Amino acid sequence: MKHFGVSMAAISLCLACSPKQEAPDSNVSQTQTLSYETIGSIETKTADLISPDAPIQKIGGNYAWSEGPVWVHEGGYLLYTDVPGNTIYRFKEAEGISVWMTPSGHPDPKPNYTSSQGANGLYLLDSEHIIVPDHGNRTLYKLNVKSKEKAILADRFEGKRFNSPNDAVVSKSGVIYFTDPPYGLEKQDKSSAKELPYNGVYALYPDGAIALLDDKLTRPNGIILSPDEATLYVANSDPNDAKWMAYSLDENGMPDDKREILNVTADVKAGEPGLPDGMAIDTNGNLYATGPGGVLILSAEGERLGLIRTGSAIANCTFGDDGHTLYMTSHRFLARVKTKAKGLGF
Repeated sequence: MKHFGVSMAAISLCLACSPKQEAPDSNVSQTQTLSYETIGSIETKTADLISPDAPIQKIGGNYAWSEGPVWVHEGGYLLYTDVPGNTIYRFKEAEGISVWMTPSGHPDPKPNYTSSQGANGLYLLDSEHIIVPDHGNRTLYKLNVKSKEKAILADRFEGKRFNSPNDAVVSKSGVIYFTDPPYGLEKQDKSSAKELPYNGVYALYPDGAIALLDDKLTRPNGIILSPDEATLYVANSDPNDAKWMAYSLDENGMPDDKREILNVTADVKAGEPGLPDGMAIDTNGNLYATGPGGVLILSAEGERLGLIRTGSAIANCTFGDDGHTLYMTSHRFLARVKTKAKGLGF
């Protein structure tokens, strides 16, 4: 078993309390009382997970790159990000889409080291908080969904600043797993502001210790745990090595082996839109993995079971409503589709 470096995270430093809120962008609908436009198509090997005839609804929006959907159970609404737009949006049925918080990351003026200063993936931490990977501030923070108060969870590993934390997932024991590609840095790996020599996958423990799980992935991106939390899945969004990895976790939440479950570099080269990015998982352990073509439905072993297409690259997805709705941040807009499978956590 590989030995991993450990350091202490910066804990509970206030970044910015009660960020200002602005009126929703004029291009974003605030009331959705009419029928939604139906888009895309569904391919499936089995109708047990999703019907091939399920309508994919385009809810709306006009974003630079929509990301990070998370369902907030208490309140029954969806939060998601526009990373370049430095904004978190909210969607609730019968209320529509509205700006929920801006800035979501580093405030203006944009630092010259970052290409994108906003928050990226979001994940529910508990009934009152979400985990927010922040490109602009190069941190992982928790955000109170009621007060909008931010507190840093981690900003450095072994004294060096993270590149741009991207996505996260939390275990029942409180371990937060997260990825740190260079996407938020101007010139990415060639950035003079890059302090770490690799792009990492990390575990943040409740006591503040941080462990490096993998430093070999070129673009670690989406991350999710299996229902039994024995396996950690990580997407690698490198167009020259587009794949999903699975890590078997020991009793301490550390990997004792890793394996590639699916490589889709050929799909990328063939021109399918999108790369391995964010993921959701159902109660039976099937993955809903954004990638070339849309959202790939995969078995735990990486077998292709279906594909949800919206006609554009899909950055991320999550289950919401009663657990039988998959919300998708599809590049410039938000979409959703009903599933027969039930999302984990509902």
